[in-house]
Amino acid sequence: MPIQVTSHRDPEPLDLGAFVEIAEFVLDREDVPAEAELSVAVIGIDEMAELNLAYRDKEGPTDVLAFGCDDPCPAGEEEPLTLGDVVIAPEVAEAQAAELGHTIEEELNLLLVHGILHILGYEHDTDEGAEAMQARERALLDAFAEGR
Repeated sequence: MPIQVTSHRDPEPLDLGAFVEIAEFVLDREDVPAEAELSVAVIGIDEMAELNLAYRDKEGPTDVLAFGCDDPCPAGEEEPLTLGDVVIAPEVAEAQAAELGHTIEEELNLLLVHGILHILGYEHDTDEGAEAMQARERALLDAFAEGR
């Protein structure tokens, strides 16, 4: 599965390969076709605040945003299925990890899985949806940790 991870921060202290590893794992477990493409962007707080305002009409940065393709279908037979983009702000994740008492790696993994599940159609607008999404996140993260 082609997973493209880019950073808008310079220098980038995170191992971007770790994002590829967990994204591939989640997409495989969710039975996404192997030729599907996903983009992950690591950005700073200011850029995340701009995106959050532009796309959600909410002030300030958030931890993760997911932008699924409107029509995730290949344009032609030779073109791969494009799923969309997951955008993560590690500084927000770091603050959340400290507040919740777990590692930044755990928080980043959760945010990536959360964003991918949104792209795949999971939502948390209702209590039932939130419970289903959290259960799937936990199952995927536990399985990923066991496989390492």
